[in-house]
Amino acid sequence: MANHKSSLKRIRSNETKRLRNKYQHKTTRNAIKKLKEADKKDAETLFPSVVSMIDKLAKNNVIHDNKAANLKSKLAKHVAAL
Repeated sequence: MANHKSSLKRIRSNETKRLRNKYQHKTTRNAIKKLKEADKKDAETLFPSVVSMIDKLAKNNVIHDNKAANLKSKLAKHVAAL
């Protein structure tokens, strides 16, 4: 177990960040599922907010930038094909 004050604080802050990242990632995945199941009108209104969520995950290094780009591309193609 860690003995230094700073390492104990780091353990606490890492856990907080891990839970926040997990929540945001799961919320984004659910939004992507909802977008894929939506009809054209709903999908077009959901698309900007889902892209924003994906960008935030990439910015905070929860997902890789390339994965974010691939997801956005696939979703854009899906919405355009509806």
